[in-house]
Amino acid sequence: MLPPPYSLAEAKSGADPLPNVTLSPPRFPSLPPATDRPGIAVTRHADSWSRGHYSKTTRFLRIWAFVLRFLAELWYNGKHWTYAGGFTPEKLIQRQRRQAIWIRETMLRLGPTFIKLGQFFSTRADIFPSHYVEELSELQDRVPAFSYAQVEETLQKDLGKEILTLFSEFDPIPLAAASLGQVHRATLHTGESVVVKIQRPGLQRLFAIDLAILKGITHFFQRHPQWGRDRDWLGIYEECRRILWEEIDYINEGRNADTFRRNFRNRPWAKVPRIYWRYASHRVLTLEYLPGIKISDYEALDAAGLDRSLLARLNAKAYLHQILDDGLFHADPHPGNLAVSPDGALIFYDFGMMGRLRSDVRSKVLDTFFGVAQKDANRVIDALIDLEALVPTGDLSPVRRSIQYLLDNFMDKPLEAQSITAITEDLYDIAYDRPFRFPATFTFVMRAFTSLEGVGKGLDPHFNFLEVAQPFALDIMADGNSAYSNDFLGQLSRQAAQASNTAFGLPRRLEDTLGKLEQGDIRVRVRSSETERLLRQMTLTQMSTNYAVLSGSSLIASTLLITNGQVPLAVPLLLLTAVLGTAFVRLNLRLRRLDRFFKESD
Repeated sequence: MLPPPYSLAEAKSGADPLPNVTLSPPRFPSLPPATDRPGIAVTRHADSWSRGHYSKTTRFLRIWAFVLRFLAELWYNGKHWTYAGGFTPEKLIQRQRRQAIWIRETMLRLGPTFIKLGQFFSTRADIFPSHYVEELSELQDRVPAFSYAQVEETLQKDLGKEILTLFSEFDPIPLAAASLGQVHRATLHTGESVVVKIQRPGLQRLFAIDLAILKGITHFFQRHPQWGRDRDWLGIYEECRRILWEEIDYINEGRNADTFRRNFRNRPWAKVPRIYWRYASHRVLTLEYLPGIKISDYEALDAAGLDRSLLARLNAKAYLHQILDDGLFHADPHPGNLAVSPDGALIFYDFGMMGRLRSDVRSKVLDTFFGVAQKDANRVIDALIDLEALVPTGDLSPVRRSIQYLLDNFMDKPLEAQSITAITEDLYDIAYDRPFRFPATFTFVMRAFTSLEGVGKGLDPHFNFLEVAQPFALDIMADGNSAYSNDFLGQLSRQAAQASNTAFGLPRRLEDTLGKLEQGDIRVRVRSSETERLLRQMTLTQMSTNYAVLSGSSLIASTLLITNGQVPLAVPLLLLTAVLGTAFVRLNLRLRRLDRFFKESD
């Protein structure tokens, strides 16, 4: 017989140090909190997938029906006659917004695979228009909980023991449920409070079915003459597939959490739940129970006497350390993944989706920083090419002008007037339908920075992410070149660096140019004034000859008709002869003027 369900009040040990503050249980991005207890949040989008009925045929038909309707909507958008009262850009935007809502709702009904794909594509403004991306960013996956009998079955199968053997107490009612799994409170026999994260039954089979169907759809898009041009859909598919499989591997999530915890072991202002590996498998993960105040619960933070401005800066500082120092960063830092302990420390939850930056990639990211600081569009473009975020195909002049405009537009503003969100939006506007191909890591970084600024401004309306990031950038630049600390010397160092980069990079650039010439990536156009002159004269002479032949033929035909008494038929031919004759005379006058101009210019 299992014990009765816990209440959060019963979960607290001893006197509550914050009598006016409710400590929230750990949150997970894939496990949004239930709206109340003893129930669970049940969405109106419950469907057959949530009950474990995964038919290959049904999934094939439903997914292709969604894709074909989406393609039909795109075709419909491009037909101006479908707009009542005539086409306008505003009507197109309104239609796209309605379609974006339909896409989000349909993805929610299609289940976990498409919920996660939608969340992934919400970071890819280089692929989809901004209206679709904005709507997909609102995609939440509150779904019905699966039964307690399925929980018991999963624990028994994966951990090899019954629940009462594993835990002294286990709450049969989940704290939260979502498309990938759900979370239960429990107590170990040692008395430690834990949360147990259990994967939804049959999820791996659903992923396998859906990904096989999506692979066929990807091949369709890749071969399409319009949508497949200059777009690596197969590469995007492989990236999505890898991220999906990693997120439902709880062993991988546990390793990420352990690494994350070690990286912050010397930073007491950040806490990470401990993993209990004896109670973990690929579908089950047991974590330390670390309740805290949700970082977006501003009233509770104020009641606890916590400095919200300091919390905003600590949160940004934590992510800059992750990206620039550790190379392992939380890829989804929304408020549901962050809490605050009573002593003001940040608590991080859910490590299924993590971003990694290799040391060589970090150096290229820093090179991008230097290019931005110098407002050097060429250096930024070179760094983006090295990061594989920009494909060096065709003429990059429009991209270079756009980036230079972006640098000049934002970097000349006061720091407090700059916004990482605005910069990100402008960058994505430049990237859409251009040769940018942002890899997942790059988009995760941009999404993390944007989310951080949103969380920070919620905590402190005067928060500016760039102000917090500036000392990090200055330290990095000072490490690479101490002259950055002085404005005058910094200017000299930038000019010297630019000159040296140009000199030392010239052989490589010449070699690259020759290689592109050999491969046919560069086309050389040679203009000869003499050749152009002769071609123009030949064209006009040919046209003059044609007019002479046509007018002569028309005159002869009309003369024969008049001779045979067919005057009515001869009149139109006489008019045509007059028109052609006039054209012949004007063309010859033009030829004479052209000859006279060429003689004078010579």
